[in-house]
Amino acid sequence: MTEYTHPDVLTIGVRDGWADPETDPARIDWAPRQRSAAIPFEVIGGRPVNPCEKTGIRYGRNELGHWGEKQAADAIVTARHAGVRWILLVERDDDHGWAIPGGCLDPGEDPLAAAIRELAEETGLIVEGVAWQVLPARYVPDPRASDEAWMVTWPAVTDLGDVAELPAVTGADDARRAVWVQADSYASWVARLEREYGGQVFAAHEAMLAEVLG
Repeated sequence: MTEYTHPDVLTIGVRDGWADPETDPARIDWAPRQRSAAIPFEVIGGRPVNPCEKTGIRYGRNELGHWGEKQAADAIVTARHAGVRWILLVERDDDHGWAIPGGCLDPGEDPLAAAIRELAEETGLIVEGVAWQVLPARYVPDPRASDEAWMVTWPAVTDLGDVAELPAVTGADDARRAVWVQADSYASWVARLEREYGGQVFAAHEAMLAEVLG
């Protein structure tokens, strides 16, 4: 069976705090993590089991720092300007493509609070007086996952309505760029993203964006 953990996980990941320092998952107390999981998962022989897919990497963490489930929140922000719909995106600085602003929950953090925080950190956009809808947690088909390390996200959706000008945004934190992209439909949006920015959608967000954009 394939075993792989990216070297960055065991070096800068542990150093910077985004990776579990424990290299053997059998030494982790799994009961608290299972109780707080957004999507239930099994632990077999002391090792967590991905509840939704097999990735091709049976043992290890691939590029993800944690063992088992890691929860994130994503801010899906749309607006109407000049009679068309726009969606806010960021270009990831890890070269995995264009994505919805978002990131991991801090310990004890509410998913909506995390989505709003990540939105501000990655784009500079602070929205007030708008209604948010937090959708049910969903498994993320993240290309960095393994059979023992995976992502789950809480999508938080808001629409700014008709705006005379699209709010100014700028890429920051781990976002290389932040832009509004016209999104008449999912297919036209993907084509425009490639044509105007030479970019592709982050694989982990393709299904989620297809549902939102229709």
